[in-house]
Amino acid sequence: MNSSKPVHQLSSNVIVLAAALAVALFLSGCTSHPAPERYHFTGQIVSIDVQDQTAVINGDNIPGFMEPMTMSYKIKPPSMLNQLHSGDLISSDVVVVKAEKNSEEPSDYWLENVKVTGQVKMPPPSPGPGAAERIPQPGDLVPDFSFTNQSGRRVSLKQYRGKVLLVTFIYTRCPFPDYCPRVSANFAQIDKQLDADPALGRETRLLSVSFDPQHDTPKVLRDYAFSVAHTHDAALFKRWEFAAPPPAELPKVADFFGVFYKSDGGVINHSLSTTVIGPDGKIVKWYHGYDWQVSDLIKDASDAEARKG
Repeated sequence: MNSSKPVHQLSSNVIVLAAALAVALFLSGCTSHPAPERYHFTGQIVSIDVQDQTAVINGDNIPGFMEPMTMSYKIKPPSMLNQLHSGDLISSDVVVVKAEKNSEEPSDYWLENVKVTGQVKMPPPSPGPGAAERIPQPGDLVPDFSFTNQSGRRVSLKQYRGKVLLVTFIYTRCPFPDYCPRVSANFAQIDKQLDADPALGRETRLLSVSFDPQHDTPKVLRDYAFSVAHTHDAALFKRWEFAAPPPAELPKVADFFGVFYKSDGGVINHSLSTTVIGPDGKIVKWYHGYDWQVSDLIKDASDAEARKG
C-alpha cells in the first residue's frame, strides 16, 4: 500500500508552516527589546564581592550617560573578578539595557571586557557629610528626628512609638535598579504583604527617608510614592510615608543610621541602610546595603510585635 500523502496536501502543509513561521517572526520583531547601549568606562576598584559577582568602582565621567559616581557593578564574565584587586585602575565597556526604547532608566547594566590599566593604593576615606563610621546596634534608642512628609506635614519618629517601624533611605533621582529603585520595590512588596496580614499591618509602619531634601520636596516625594507603589490612592500613606529631614539635620540622621552620602554634580553617591525599630523606639535590627529580603523584614516586624505582646 502506498502511504505517501498527495502532492497538493504536502503543498498545503508547507504553506501553513511558512505562514506560521512568518507570524512568529513578525511577533518576535514586535516584542524585541532595544539593543543594549555601550559606553567606554574607566575607574578604580574600591572593593570586590566574588560571591555576588560584583565590584564597587569609583567610576570616571561617562560622557552622554553618567557623571563620576561610586557604585556597584556586575562583572561579566564573573571569572574576571579573580584577576581584580582593590586599587586596580580599569577600563571596560559598561553595557546598559533598557526595557523600552525611550526609557531613561536602565533595567540592567554590567561591565564587560574589563582590563587592568594600573594599580594605585587606595586612599583612606575622608570624613564628610554623612560619612558615618558608626554601626547602628540593636537596643540603641532612636533620637526623635523630625521630617517633612509627602503631604507637607511635619512628622517625627516619636509619633511611631507603639508600632514597629521599618526605615530605609532613598533619593528619587537614583537611576540604578540595584539601589533606591530596588529598595523601594521591596518596600512596596512589604506593604502589600502587610495588607494581606491585617493584624501585623495595623502594627507596622514604613518610612522612606530621602537624603536629597533640596530636590525631594513633598510633591516630588508624593509622585515618587505613587510611582513605586503603583497606585494613586492616598490611603497608601496611612502605613507608608515618604519624608525628608531639614538639610541642616541630614548629617545627624545619616550618621545615626549609618548612611554614607556625598553629592557630586547632581548625582549622589551613597550607601544603603534599612533599620527595624521596635515599638519601644529602639533598634531591633539594622541591615547594610541590600543584604535583606522582603521575608526578612516581615519576620523582623512580626518578631518585634510579638515581643511587645
